[in-house]
Amino acid sequence: MSILDNVRMGRPDASDEEVMQALKDAQCMDIIEKFPDGANTMIGSKGIYVSGGECQRLSIARAFLKNAPVLILDEATAFADPDNEMLVQQAFEKLSKDKTVIMIAHRLSTVTNADRICVLADGKIAESGTHSELIAKNGVYSRMWNEYNRSVSWQVGKAGV
Repeated sequence: MSILDNVRMGRPDASDEEVMQALKDAQCMDIIEKFPDGANTMIGSKGIYVSGGECQRLSIARAFLKNAPVLILDEATAFADPDNEMLVQQAFEKLSKDKTVIMIAHRLSTVTNADRICVLADGKIAESGTHSELIAKNGVYSRMWNEYNRSVSWQVGKAGV
């Protein structure tokens, strides 16, 4: 299946131009441009494999094409490396405009701009609010945010150095 056909699954009657616009909106042009056949490149088991982050961006292109009023995203950046994560975040910002988005996330950096964050603990909502409100509460979310910030500064080095 080509990249074009893969994305077209979001709306089977979409024109090539509409699919290409969805790919642009999803920050996928760098993926397309690296292959000689561009959007006609075969991907998957009968073609070229793309990275986890690139695969996520192609899925976002499908969502752009479908243009559903409600989006449910489950760990949408889980397999993205830092470079892809930034592009995925940019695509999400555009994709979520004027839509209801429910995002399940463990990577806290993906939810900082959410209108409302619900923190689950022991199967219940422990806290909810904006990022700023939850930081100010100094509760579960604030502790998780502090841990997250400590972890992003970790470095792997040689023993004894």
